[in-house]
Amino acid sequence: MILVLAALSGALAVAAGAFGAHGASGAAVEWLKTGAHYQLIHVLAALIALRMEARGPAWLFVIGAGVFAGTLYLMALGLPRWLGAITPIGGALLIVGWLWLAAVGWRG
Repeated sequence: MILVLAALSGALAVAAGAFGAHGASGAAVEWLKTGAHYQLIHVLAALIALRMEARGPAWLFVIGAGVFAGTLYLMALGLPRWLGAITPIGGALLIVGWLWLAAVGWRG
C-alpha cells in the first residue's frame, strides 16, 4: 500500500509542479513549487525506506508529504490561508521520519 500511495503522491507532485509552472500566478506559483519539491523528495525517501524495510519512516514520509504539500496545494487553489497553519504538522512528520530512518540505519 505504501508503494501505491508513494507512486500516486509522485504523480500528484508532478501535476502540481506543472500547474505551478504553466497555469498558476501570484503566491500560488511558489506554494505549488514548494509543495511539489518536498513531495517528490519524500516520495523517493519513502521508496528508499521501503527498500530498507523501514515501513514506519516510509509511512511518515508519505503522510507528512501529503499534509505538507496538500495544504500548500489547497491554498494555491484558493482555499483559506489558515490551512498554512497545518502545513508545519506535515513538516514535523517528515522530520520524525528522517530521525526514525536514521535510527534504523544506526541499528544496522
